Amino acid sequence: MKIIDLLKKDTLSISFEVFPPKTDSSFDSVANAVKEIAKLKPAFMSVTYGAGGGTSAYTLEIAKQIKQKYDVPSLAHLTCVSSTKDTVHKRIEDIKNAGIQNIMALRGDIPEDNTLQDYHHAIELVHEIKSIDPNFCIGGACYPEIHPESANQKEDIKYLIEKVDAGCDFLTTQMFFDNNLLYNFLYKIREVGITVPIIPGIMPITNANQLDRAIKLSGSFMPQRFKCLVDKFGNDPLAMKQAGIAYATDQIIDLYANGITNVHVYSMNKPDIASAIQNNLSDILGK
Repeated sequence: MKIIDLLKKDTLSISFEVFPPKTDSSFDSVANAVKEIAKLKPAFMSVTYGAGGGTSAYTLEIAKQIKQKYDVPSLAHLTCVSSTKDTVHKRIEDIKNAGIQNIMALRGDIPEDNTLQDYHHAIELVHEIKSIDPNFCIGGACYPEIHPESANQKEDIKYLIEKVDAGCDFLTTQMFFDNNLLYNFLYKIREVGITVPIIPGIMPITNANQLDRAIKLSGSFMPQRFKCLVDKFGNDPLAMKQAGIAYATDQIIDLYANGITNVHVYSMNKPDIASAIQNNLSDILGK
């Protein structure tokens, strides 16, 4: 099933992101986590792509398992900036041959060396996917605050318009911890004519060590309410886990109450956290 078709339904749903193993030795543990999360029967599951495409084979293998073994729609991530056109073409064909209809088209991290790049922006990858098979459902990334490399939000939104015009069917946000930032962002992009569905991405912070990394990766604004939570419970692992799950749940409920129909949770391959959040929403989701 195409994710855009899921998003058109006027029902509340939740989806989860998982990431592939970095090595063969950890494949079984990741595959087991994926299995447990798939048992929750989310609307779909996305599988991330390792830096530089290093885990690309695992990405496709896990996305195939999600779809074929567990009957859950899968979304395969694909990055382009570290790859040649021939490599990207091969990966798109592999995804197509696996029967996966959904691709998350991302630029990826720019290589530190000065190697010649065939791709510079995600827009180029979107065009590439559409040229190979226009029937793919394509997702793109967006930033409710601002992309770290953009001069300002106005410039950020200008590129977002180009990405949607290139063929993105929906957009998934970077993590955020203040829903008002998303609502403000939605108002701005709707004003300039971006009408595709926006899926909010929620990251449950369940241990204090995640906080600094989350800020570094996303540049996200941390509300005082969230900082107080970490200050109070950060040294107690069980309490911090429970508080982090509660905070993420509260964000999701508020999003549903304000017209969002699907929320994507960055599960970090933690079935217990994914399950706890879904259980907190059981009557809301009808699960």
